Parts: sequence; structure tokens; C-alpha cells
Amino acid sequence: MSPGEQRLLTPTFLLVTASALAYFVAIGIVAPVLPVYVKDDLGGRGAAVGVVVGAFAIAAAVLRPVSGRLGDRRGRRVLVVGGSVTFSASVLAYGLVHSLPWLVAMRMLSGVGEAAMFVGAATTAQDLAPSHRRGEAASYFSVAIYGGLGLGPVIGEATRRSWGVSEVWLVAGGFGLLAAGLGLFVPASASRAAVDTLADGDTELGRRRAWMRRVFHPAAVGPGTILLLATAGLAAFTAFMPLYALDLGLSGSGEVFLLYSVLVLVVRIGGARLPDQLGGTRAASAALALQTVGFVLMGLWATTAGLFTSTAIYALGVSLMYPSLLPLVIDAAPDAERSQAVGTFTLFFDIAQGAGGLLFGVVVTLGGNRSAFVGAGVLCALGLAVLRLGPLGRHGSDREPRVLDAIPGP
Repeated sequence: MSPGEQRLLTPTFLLVTASALAYFVAIGIVAPVLPVYVKDDLGGRGAAVGVVVGAFAIAAAVLRPVSGRLGDRRGRRVLVVGGSVTFSASVLAYGLVHSLPWLVAMRMLSGVGEAAMFVGAATTAQDLAPSHRRGEAASYFSVAIYGGLGLGPVIGEATRRSWGVSEVWLVAGGFGLLAAGLGLFVPASASRAAVDTLADGDTELGRRRAWMRRVFHPAAVGPGTILLLATAGLAAFTAFMPLYALDLGLSGSGEVFLLYSVLVLVVRIGGARLPDQLGGTRAASAALALQTVGFVLMGLWATTAGLFTSTAIYALGVSLMYPSLLPLVIDAAPDAERSQAVGTFTLFFDIAQGAGGLLFGVVVTLGGNRSAFVGAGVLCALGLAVLRLGPLGRHGSDREPRVLDAIPGP
């Protein structure tokens, strides 16, 4: 079969994507309800909201390297199923705790599940893709992410209004269990090459050489740094946009999340091949520029029209970010180390979300919700500068976007 005839949308690929969709519906259900729950039911202020939101990402960041090694050694299925079950159990426990410290603990357990599930599912989607269509595969797989994040908030807010907060956690937990069930279709075994390579690393010398690669895999350091700066602001958007929407007189934030996710879906489906066609540097540069404009506009234009317009611009930027960077990581990593590389790449995302939640919690406490969005725009602009002036921008080839020889290792 010629490269152009290699199939991407196989039944297994679609089932893995369906599992991710159910999982991110669960994430989305929680997103608009949790900040309001912390503020109204538990009496937390801006910093408390930031801690609760950020605890999820901090725990996930700590476990990413472990998840990556486990996925390469034992296969991806254990990550997808185990991670989904862990997340579901923790969310069901949200309704059993009634203090901020216990809620933070359960959020950290949710992060443990996230560390496993996403690494397993994202790596599997790339495993199943032809090498010349990995950007397209990342776009389609991310449809599940943003489809879930679009549908979830609508379901979450509707459930809260109709039945109450406790029922929100039940519904979210149910979708987590559905993700685990679909995850049973993920291929069970690691590749023979992966097992042999990891066995070689079990010598004393191998362990010394492999430790840093497992935590900060060199294939992911360059793209991960860009991802960190680009997505730190997502913590501000997720945590404080629901409260900002109420400040502007909206009844909730479900419609804003829906707009955001629908636009990302439209671009990623209609323009799925753009990251492969443009190359990583060009596509990521466009993404960062759009995110910068969207965030700054969100902070300065304090009207309902401004919120929806700026969210649309921000969403267009987000739509190109992940599909531009992840294939660069996969193509630069040895086959036996793909999960470890994906673990490092998503570790940068977790650091961004954890640090972003804490940082913007303080910013909001000092300057209000709008200040968080302006600060997020500044970080995106810094990311654009790093991309254009750093190794990826100086040496990364848009004609051959998979060449990453210039990315420094740890």
C-alpha cells in the first residue's frame, strides 16, 4: 500500500478517539461548576479557586514521567482504562467532601487519572497514524478533546440548574466510566522494540542514562517549552472566565465554552492537514499570535460582545497549537520511547496549568478577573518571541517540519 493510501480512520483509531471524547466530556462537565462551587458553597476566593483548579494539573505533572514509562513497558491500554477509572472515582468523591483541603486532595487524585489517560490515548492515536499524517491524526484526536470540552460544560450547567451540584459529580463520573469501557479496545501490548529497549535500561549504566530522558525527554523539550508559554493562559480562561461571565451579566459560561470548542472543532476538522502542510513553526506562530490578540482583547473589552469576540479569536489560535507541536515530538522520539516523550510534552502542559492556576489566582485577587486575561496574553506573546528567536525558529524547517536536530536536550 502506498503512503497516500494508508488509512488513518481505522475502527481502532475511532474507538480510541471515542474513549477520549467520553473522558473530556467528564472534564468539561466539571469545568464550569467547580469554580462556582468553590466560591459559593465552600466560601473560597480567587486564590482558592486557583489552588483547586491548579491541584489537578500539579498532580498530573508529577505522574507524567511514570505514566510514560509504564505505557512504553506495559502498553497503552492500562493507562487509558486505569486513568479513566481513577478520574471517575475521584470526581464521584467530590460530593462527599465539604472542605477545601479535602477537595484539593480529590482534585489531585483526578490529576493522577489524567496523567495516565491522556498519555495512553494520545500516544495510541499517534501509533495508529501513518507517519506523514500525524498532524492530521492529532487534529482529529483533538476533536474528541474539544468536543468533550464543548459538550461537557453545557451538560454540567444544565445538570446543576435542574438537579444540583451533587448530581453534576455523578454524571461526570459516569462519563469517566464510559471512557474506561471504550478504552478496553486500545491495543494491550507494548511493542517488542519498546520492551527490549527498556530492558536494556535496567542496567546500572542504563538507568543513569535513561532517568533524565524519562522525565525530560529531549524530543519534547523544545516543543514543550512553547506549549508551556502558550497554554498557561488556559488556566486563566478555565478558572476565571466562568466568574467573569457572571460579572458581565450572563447567566453562566456554558455558551462561551461551547463557542470556544465549536470553533476549535471546525478548524481542526476542516483544516486537519494544515499543520502538516504549513510546518510546525509557521502553524505554531499563527496560533500564538491569535491567542495573544484574543486574550488581550478579552481583558480590555469588558462587554458581552467583547467576551464572545475575543473567545472566538483565542479559539482559532488554540485550534492550531496542539496539532502543530505533538507530531514534532513523536517524529523526533524513538519508537520505544514515544509514551515517555508524550509524557514529557504533556508535563509542560501540566506545569503550565498548575503554575498558571496559582499565578493567575494571585493576579485576580490583586487586580480582578480581567487582569488574568491580559497577563495570559503577555505569556503568549513571550511564547511567540521564544519560538521565532529560539532553536525552533532559527533552525526548524517548515519545508521539512519534522527535523528537530537543533532542539537542545536536558
